[in-house]
Amino acid sequence: MEEKSKNKFSIIVPTYNERLNIALLVYLVFKHLRDVDFEIIVVDDGSPDGTQEVVKQLQQLYGEDRILLRPRPRKLGLGTAYVHGLKHASGNFVVIMDADLSHHPKYLPSFIKKQLETGADMVTGTRYVKGGGVHGWNLMRKLTSRGANVLAHTLLWPGVSDLTGSFRLYRKSVLEDVISSCVSKGYVFQMEMIVRASRKGYHIEEVPITFVDRVFGSSKLGGSEIVEYLKGLAYLLVTT
Repeated sequence: MEEKSKNKFSIIVPTYNERLNIALLVYLVFKHLRDVDFEIIVVDDGSPDGTQEVVKQLQQLYGEDRILLRPRPRKLGLGTAYVHGLKHASGNFVVIMDADLSHHPKYLPSFIKKQLETGADMVTGTRYVKGGGVHGWNLMRKLTSRGANVLAHTLLWPGVSDLTGSFRLYRKSVLEDVISSCVSKGYVFQMEMIVRASRKGYHIEEVPITFVDRVFGSSKLGGSEIVEYLKGLAYLLVTT
């Protein structure tokens, strides 16, 4: 069992047009992780809405050692955003979460507690166990998400209940190992990460979360992502 006091958590937050959300997210992380050593690494893909200017103001408030802005020139994909953030992470654990407040920072202590109690290599938030759920989605989107998970479960048997979520805590060395073997882009990337971690024999635990549909801004999930998901599922079926 690891000592909480010796651990540092690098929270990687990819952003694109999240000016209205990022300050509240940062405030909530600081509120819920009072006695934890952490840094927040914002990987912004050239947002035209002024996201980076807001992050620079947050750096003045909280310190550049706690809020790291590591921008990229344009949208280059979710998987590579994590790789980019990982290069700048000084913690021995890495949290990945969305900037749009769909992942509430109030769950972070339960991720950390679960890891401490179990020694897990990876802790993932799940919407599909008792205590978890989705708020703000219409029936069609709920059915699409649930159907995607059921389909992936039936074909891949990953041993976890929520494959497409992106609120996770990793041991840094495990994330580096798993991410180096992933080839998917976009939303399939999260599924590939957890399937590969499972296939490599890493210890994965789950905590229930309620996913809340984004508060400000527009969702970046469209029909093309669903097609990519199905293609990615076929790829993983063949290669894992």
